[in-house]
Amino acid sequence: MMLNFVLNVEANYIMTKYLISIVGPTAIGKTALSIQLAQYFNTEIISADSRQFFKEMQIGTAAPTPEELAAAPHHFIHHKSIETDYNVGAFERDAIEQLEKLFKKHDVVVMVGGSGLYVDAVTKGLDDFPDLDPKIRETLNNTLETEGLLALQTQLKQLDPQSFQSIAIDNPHRVIRALEVSIGTGKPYASFLNQKKNKRPFKTISIGLTADREIVYDRINRRVDIMMENGLLEEAKKLLPKQHLNALNTVGYKELFKYFNGNWTLDFAVSEIKKNSRRFAKRQFTWFKKNENILWFDYTTPLETIVNDISKLIEKQ
Repeated sequence: MMLNFVLNVEANYIMTKYLISIVGPTAIGKTALSIQLAQYFNTEIISADSRQFFKEMQIGTAAPTPEELAAAPHHFIHHKSIETDYNVGAFERDAIEQLEKLFKKHDVVVMVGGSGLYVDAVTKGLDDFPDLDPKIRETLNNTLETEGLLALQTQLKQLDPQSFQSIAIDNPHRVIRALEVSIGTGKPYASFLNQKKNKRPFKTISIGLTADREIVYDRINRRVDIMMENGLLEEAKKLLPKQHLNALNTVGYKELFKYFNGNWTLDFAVSEIKKNSRRFAKRQFTWFKKNENILWFDYTTPLETIVNDISKLIEKQ
């Protein structure tokens, strides 16, 4: 089957480079599939998971194990410290530079990650925003800390009702970003979106893994239990002195910080990790479902079926 696949598409992708982007909710099996495809195409993997970048956060981000990292070359895994101010714009720049290098020796590269904004940054490019006064974000972060997310949501609803209706309103990072742009420019955040972007020198084939909601939620619950067994509590405790850092405002850590700070019991903190992980999975589905070009597969689909469908997509292009 592999020989036929190569013969069918060889003429097509000698001139064209392909990025296979694997997306889907947390705990669905993206890492395993990315390794299978990387091995099949004898290529390398770029991670677009915004929390797996940080070397101090291994257990709680479900980063690839040492065995998985050894199974195929990976990039952007544990390459930054939580002390580093690393954002989606920096990732876009670094990822495109890395892809330029990888495409010199591979016709196909695999990218995997459930962080929708980071995936889009590579495949589509980011919207162009003007430079903003950093004091605006400082003020908004202070408001979040002292008055809570609801105060920011109320402010956004007043200043930019369109964004209030369209963004992930329960995500403080998204709310702060929309407010920052609205306050700093005097224009709605949405007015800067969907502008013409630079064309990528590769074609993207987007693959999504899915399952019934009950299955996804069960996999999430079991993953959290495994994380706790593997030492998530100890990992979070070591990071407690740095809990103020933005990178640690992450499901799995922020809940345990409340346990360490005496606000919650451990059992309740773990139940909140599961609940917030399920909510995150729902947001991931919502984000990726907007992309009509994603080819969706049940998480149990055999590799051969996925590769055959990739072949058909390449042959059409």
